[in-house]
Amino acid sequence: MSPTKPIDPNLLISRRVFTASTAAIGAAAVFANPSLGMIKGLRAQNTLKVGVVGCGGRGTGAVIQALKADPGSILWAMGDLFEEKIQPCLRYSTEAMLDLDDEQGTTTWSKKIQVEDRKFHGFNAIHKVLASGVDVMILTTPPAFRPEHLKHSIEANKHVFCEKPVAVDAPGVRSVLESARIAKSKSLSLMSGFCWRYQDQVKETMNAIHNGGIGKLHTIQTTYNTTGWVEPNPRKAEWSDAEFQLRNWQYFSPLSADHVAEQAVHAIDWQAWAMQDQTPLRCFGVGGRQTRPNLDETGNVWDHFSLIYEYANGVRAYHMCRHWPNTPSDNSAYFQGSNGNCTMQPWNGTHTIQGDTPWKGSAVSNDMYQREHDVLFKSIRANTPINDGEFMSHTSLLAIMGRMAAYTGKVVTWEQAMNSNVLLNEQTWEFGDRATPAIPVPGTNEEI
Repeated sequence: MSPTKPIDPNLLISRRVFTASTAAIGAAAVFANPSLGMIKGLRAQNTLKVGVVGCGGRGTGAVIQALKADPGSILWAMGDLFEEKIQPCLRYSTEAMLDLDDEQGTTTWSKKIQVEDRKFHGFNAIHKVLASGVDVMILTTPPAFRPEHLKHSIEANKHVFCEKPVAVDAPGVRSVLESARIAKSKSLSLMSGFCWRYQDQVKETMNAIHNGGIGKLHTIQTTYNTTGWVEPNPRKAEWSDAEFQLRNWQYFSPLSADHVAEQAVHAIDWQAWAMQDQTPLRCFGVGGRQTRPNLDETGNVWDHFSLIYEYANGVRAYHMCRHWPNTPSDNSAYFQGSNGNCTMQPWNGTHTIQGDTPWKGSAVSNDMYQREHDVLFKSIRANTPINDGEFMSHTSLLAIMGRMAAYTGKVVTWEQAMNSNVLLNEQTWEFGDRATPAIPVPGTNEEI
């Protein structure tokens, strides 16, 4: 594994694979491990109890990173809608800690797993995890539930790691903005899942752009093109409509916000970051569904989007994403300015500027997923709260705004997007009958 490539957090890795990858990259480069002396000297009152709600691949990765981020962090409580999701998350987390004990000749890392009987499932799992005495919450459920889960977590005075996107619609974004405001007033830390903001090579490149490395920025292009997505779960006879959709949440826009917001939002965040989080005036775009089979399992989400954002200073930003089998993958960004052009290809570590002042990035790659948790836990320990609430909300809305424009075929302004009252989940989620959302058809869809 090349040290210039970030690690994919969605891989559930075995003990042996975990150990091999750590050895290849170097433990110090991948994880900011606390010293053995710090762990041995830890007093019980110095623990930070971690709770996770959403025990899939991303939740598992976040748990491991949280345990590595701080000498006193312990896994205390776990929750998921489906009971069978909890045990694999617990197993992989335990195996990761056992691997560290094996490497260091200790028995301290595995003691960070202290879940015992605090394993909860069902729609109310969030409340049981919050009531268990946790200090830090990891929120990694499908995006539809994040505004509500964040609201409850902040009301309960918990520090939070909140995955992206933070919502599936504008009312959800506004709820998250309010929760972020309350978190700040309570001096609670709120870390987003927009991990590229914590990747040193990308941060160095953005600094070069912001410091005039390409002159006046006027055009941005970002891509998130992949050859496919997760395999859908075939429907079982015993599943209700709601359970089927929840088990295939990526394929239903009320749960995922569609892939432009659930996945490609990372590339849209590069756009937001390059613009120093200035909001656009308007957005328009196209998209559709050409390669997804018209089967129940693939829900109502599209398989491609092409969006254009216009800014007050004349900047135009172009975004393209797709899920097409047997086509090239590309996850890149290109920035054009009055004095040069910047090419950013983070997955292979290529960061260059051509123009009046040629430049090549020199920063060493780091594990951005781990860095997020390192920063989060350091901020909690130092009582210097970090709060990503505003930018993580605005970037999520950028993607939702693009989806609105493409679904409807309309030009959507930032004000329209932010003030929209359209709810993608008017019906409360519970097991039972639930209508399948229709595949959007531009010109007939009135989402905004």
